[in-house]
Amino acid sequence: MKIGLQTWGSHGDIRPFLALAEGLQLAGHEVTLLITCVDSDAYAGVTSAAGVRIRVLASPVITPEEGAEIGWSILSSRDPLKQMSLILRRCFGPAEDVMFSAARELAAESDLLVGHYFMHPLQIAAEHAGKPYVSVLLSHAAIPSAYSHPLGLPRIFNKFLWWLTRILLHRVLSPYVNRLRAQVGLAATKDVVSDVWLSPYLTLAAVSPQICERQPDWPSSLQVCGFLDMPNITLEGRLTEELEVFLAAGEPPVYMSFGSWTPSDISNQSEHLRLLTEAAKLAGCRAIIQTHDAAACGFRSDTQILYVSASPHHLVFPRCAAVVHHGGAGTTQSTTLAGKPSVVVAHISEQEHWGKELQRLGVAGKLAKRSSVSAKQLAARIKALRPEMQVRATAVARAMATENGVARAVALINESMR
Repeated sequence: MKIGLQTWGSHGDIRPFLALAEGLQLAGHEVTLLITCVDSDAYAGVTSAAGVRIRVLASPVITPEEGAEIGWSILSSRDPLKQMSLILRRCFGPAEDVMFSAARELAAESDLLVGHYFMHPLQIAAEHAGKPYVSVLLSHAAIPSAYSHPLGLPRIFNKFLWWLTRILLHRVLSPYVNRLRAQVGLAATKDVVSDVWLSPYLTLAAVSPQICERQPDWPSSLQVCGFLDMPNITLEGRLTEELEVFLAAGEPPVYMSFGSWTPSDISNQSEHLRLLTEAAKLAGCRAIIQTHDAAACGFRSDTQILYVSASPHHLVFPRCAAVVHHGGAGTTQSTTLAGKPSVVVAHISEQEHWGKELQRLGVAGKLAKRSSVSAKQLAARIKALRPEMQVRATAVARAMATENGVARAVALINESMR
């Protein structure tokens, strides 16, 4: 069958769709993948070994200068809804019409559509064309249930919290959704979570079952498929001789990366590097710190700290003592798959959810927030990592190693089309 996929976001939003597209193509389908990257043009040269047709649209959506401004505004706001509104207005809105036009073309030529849960242009295009639509959730924080809520309050409050959460999310998201629905003559949506984020045809929670526990009140159309992983791709870097030498030269280091939330402008990147570098020194650990251009910021590698622009996480993380990261979905699951404890420094509310989940599993300590954490506090969290966290992380990784999220997702999609 002809299957069209569309995603938007940063590397953590794109990599799972590359993996799923490859899996569907290898299963015999004719697959097209549309990519819109918020902060990079690095995907312009990405190709598929299996033959997936890849198109990159409106990328990057924002400049490095805009990214610095938006990032600071997000960190300055403690309101998750204001954070989401800012991301929509500045990082999604400018590309929305281009993505919708491409989505309508994709819907016209495809038998089935598969979209990032945030990708309302594709959901609307699929509905308008009368084609089945699969939603892919990269976090289980967005799934309503009487048994759980991201705030982690006693269960008795969950129904009310989700009622309120859905109202507030709808208030922020519906103007974008309904503007496009009106363009093609569809009635306005009444609940964005139910009508866009969760597909009644099939919704895939692309999270390891070790982290995402299926709740009793989830519909049968919502399935946990597991982490959509794939081999390292070129833009993720390689295991260089310098990196290999550093890893072999002493005690396992702590890997530090804030992923797509790492500032690229010199001023904010320098401040970011000062935080991580000082934290590593105060913690007394060797460290690998990932950033865009340490040299331009005046930082030089030595025997204790190595600065890298990119590295293959699946090769490096297993050789580290722990990982300090931002709590992005991809980095979180790469860390747990490598069997390493985490120190999560969250930038937005979704990342706070991941940090709390890792703490619940016993593979991370107390959550830190980027807006307020100091080098001294971050160092204390690194030093607070206990041997039992490593034991627990090893057990979780062993269980995750038996999973194949891509194969499970492909099987679920194939079953849905019978």
